[in-house]
Amino acid sequence: MTVEDAPAVVVVGAGPTGTTVATLLAQYGIHCLLLDRWAGVYRQPRAVHLDDEIYRVIARLGIAGEFAAISRPAQGLRLLDPTMKVLAEFRRDTSLSVNGFPQANMFDQPELETLLRANLERYACVELRGDAEVTGVTEQRDGRIRVTYVDRTDGSTHVVDTDYLLGCDGANSIVRTHIGSHMHDMKFDQRWLVIDAATPADLDQWDGVHQVCDPVRAGTYMRIGESRYRWEFRLLPGESADDFRTIEALRPLIAPWTQGVTDTEIALIRVAEYTFRARIADRWRRGNIFLLGDAAHLTPPFIGQGLGAGLRDAVNLAWKLAGVIKGELPPTALDSYEQERKPHAHHMIRLALVVGWAMTAGGEFGNLARRLLVTRLQLIPGMRTKVVDSRTPALHRSAFVRPTRGRLAGTLCPNPPYPDGKSLDDLLGDGFAMITAVAPTAGQRRVLDNRGVTIHIAPPDSEIAEWLRHGRATAALVRPDRTVMYAGHDVERICQVTPHFRWDRVSGRQSSGADGHRRRAARRRNCGEIAI
Repeated sequence: MTVEDAPAVVVVGAGPTGTTVATLLAQYGIHCLLLDRWAGVYRQPRAVHLDDEIYRVIARLGIAGEFAAISRPAQGLRLLDPTMKVLAEFRRDTSLSVNGFPQANMFDQPELETLLRANLERYACVELRGDAEVTGVTEQRDGRIRVTYVDRTDGSTHVVDTDYLLGCDGANSIVRTHIGSHMHDMKFDQRWLVIDAATPADLDQWDGVHQVCDPVRAGTYMRIGESRYRWEFRLLPGESADDFRTIEALRPLIAPWTQGVTDTEIALIRVAEYTFRARIADRWRRGNIFLLGDAAHLTPPFIGQGLGAGLRDAVNLAWKLAGVIKGELPPTALDSYEQERKPHAHHMIRLALVVGWAMTAGGEFGNLARRLLVTRLQLIPGMRTKVVDSRTPALHRSAFVRPTRGRLAGTLCPNPPYPDGKSLDDLLGDGFAMITAVAPTAGQRRVLDNRGVTIHIAPPDSEIAEWLRHGRATAALVRPDRTVMYAGHDVERICQVTPHFRWDRVSGRQSSGADGHRRRAARRRNCGEIAI
């Protein structure tokens, strides 16, 4: 058994979170080894929803068009009582949001993972090894991390040494176990039946998410694609998925949505039992080992944010880790990952629990609360907008989130389209950017240019200028993940707090002239590393 000297980062788990963080690191020229216990994409459907903020991450990976081809915008949320009477309806505009994409998007997870893996093949500096089951993690005296895994095809044992280890290995994470992190139970465990089916028949249903608020048998219906559907029902004591393996057995559950559709017209793709849990790891890091995705948090699916939470972890950590590895940022920059992401994840889990309670709270009190509160929810001024608003909370204060008297720090900047077909994200690039309504002085421009900052001057009547005014700022410093680090009226102050961070996307912008040729040659040799 030989010890292999691996790239700078080893990622354990090639699900959406692991593949996303590996791709983002590759775009910054960081070499990664991605290990997954499965030979290929796990074929069972799981996550089916992502919002416009996460769609923006998908676009950052370079597959927005491909994802649009396999996804379907959802029209909103309808709350139903046990008799299928509509308690409330919250419609979403399926046109583009402030993030540049539809607010709610339905998809099939295996199809998304197939896209993510195909896209990963564009980057020579990432190696994906399937059928590789990690069996051990050891922290060495020299600070490096030794990862042991078994090749499941032949049973051989392999060892790699790396500088950083990212645990994206799910709820039963071996990486989490190694660092001694424990899941804090937020006191929510419910057994649910999950049904994925396909039919060419038109179910003639409102094209949004249906939530059945029933203390006995809460349920959810969603249209995933042209002919794909998902139902979820809470299991009663003594029931299991084995009781519902046929269309005949499922008829009492799905009948409200399948009237007039024969058994032979419905093909079952999967019938499975899941336990919906709410948990969060007490710590997400030890040394150079980090937890992401389900290894760090488990969110009940009532608000469709489970997969999104993992991709938020990936986009938050990737640029910081790349900056530290390249020497552009100090090692302390990595402290901000858990500082920012843990409170955000905790908030989203609590929100999911509130929605879960509203669906499933039992007894007369639960039914009364739904009748009195839910039915009136849509009548409260501004409440309808809040229910369908996909914006998530601002990130917690850190070295890279500097709140001021305004309200922009820690939030995402908008991503409006421009007449040439590009979006603001395209113009801002992959490093830090300053969005301003006031042109910087020559001296300020030099400082910002030396630190690799893109300057975007917003026209007075633009959506971006209005965003700045609403946020009580004339300028905002935006991070590579498009989160506002600092905003205010003092451009000089922004120049002072801006980190050095000079990057160019591996497969993106191209320079011109002799310098461009040298940079493109370096990109081909080193998977995007550019000498500054």
